[in-house]
Amino acid sequence: MALPTFFVIGVPKAGTTALHVALARHPRLYMSEVKEPKFFLCEGPPPTRGGPGDAKTFRERIWRREDYEALFAQAPKGTLCGESTPFYLYDPDAQRRLHQAVPDARLIAVLRDPIDRAHSNWTHLWSAGLEPEGDFLAACRLERRRAEAGWAQFWRYLDLGRYGEQLRRLYTRFPREQVLLLRYWQLRDEPGPTLDRICRFLGVETGLLTEIPAANVTTHATASLKNRMLSELLRGLAAFEQYLPGPILRLGGNALSRMIQSEQQRRHPLTPEQRAALIPHFAADIALLQELTGESFDDWLRVEPRTYKAEVKPVGPFGTAYQSIDRPLGEHRERVAQSRGASPPSADA
Repeated sequence: MALPTFFVIGVPKAGTTALHVALARHPRLYMSEVKEPKFFLCEGPPPTRGGPGDAKTFRERIWRREDYEALFAQAPKGTLCGESTPFYLYDPDAQRRLHQAVPDARLIAVLRDPIDRAHSNWTHLWSAGLEPEGDFLAACRLERRRAEAGWAQFWRYLDLGRYGEQLRRLYTRFPREQVLLLRYWQLRDEPGPTLDRICRFLGVETGLLTEIPAANVTTHATASLKNRMLSELLRGLAAFEQYLPGPILRLGGNALSRMIQSEQQRRHPLTPEQRAALIPHFAADIALLQELTGESFDDWLRVEPRTYKAEVKPVGPFGTAYQSIDRPLGEHRERVAQSRGASPPSADA
């Protein structure tokens, strides 16, 4: 069975879920039902321990080749298959595995202001009840210690935004003509032309996609006493997640997250002081990125927060507990087993 031929490889919190949904509407493109299979992130079973919530995330990885190929088994004849795992750009081993498996792959990377991306990343985990540190800059200072303790890549608020280093590695394996770089603001402010640009890159008809829907929109949970207590309870549940069945974790975790996110506040903007504190962390890498691409990213060095022409308008409740097209591995296995006329394997198989 064939593997996908194109991949959205980056970056987390840069609109990749919304882009995945948009591309799935094209009649010539078949996007995996599981938005982030994470297949190329590991060889063999994934880790079992990490930071809060990581065991559940690790368990949802699709790491068996047959399960990964099954994601594309229903693709109509003549369509191009693709998937979106925004950690592939960051992970050098994933780049190596991807090149070995699909050397002619077309790769799409959406780059977002690394400070805005880091803040959205922190807000995502804070509002999910998983991030115990309520101060964004303080959480950034914990990054190295957490990485050494085996916390998952999604906790790398700063490292995930060093795109210059990541692209330099990528270009040693894939020729530049196989890589399409986009800016996050292009998805927000110019969705139609940006989607046409992607379609031309993939060699499919243009003019069929005109909008990028709101998906995986981050809400901001306040530090109220109720939310602090619920978050501690959720992290306590997460501490035992490797021992609990998947359905119990999903039901319990989602219920607590919905209570935490019930206030439905939009993400608070960064202050100029916060941006000023983090710009030195990225200045050298931004210079490298500009050297590699020949494009200017000087707007990322400004202390004033960026504004966008278009406002993201989610339909209905939003936040990690409400909107996501990421499907748990257990549910995917059940569908695969049903299509094969067999009983689904256990989550620990």
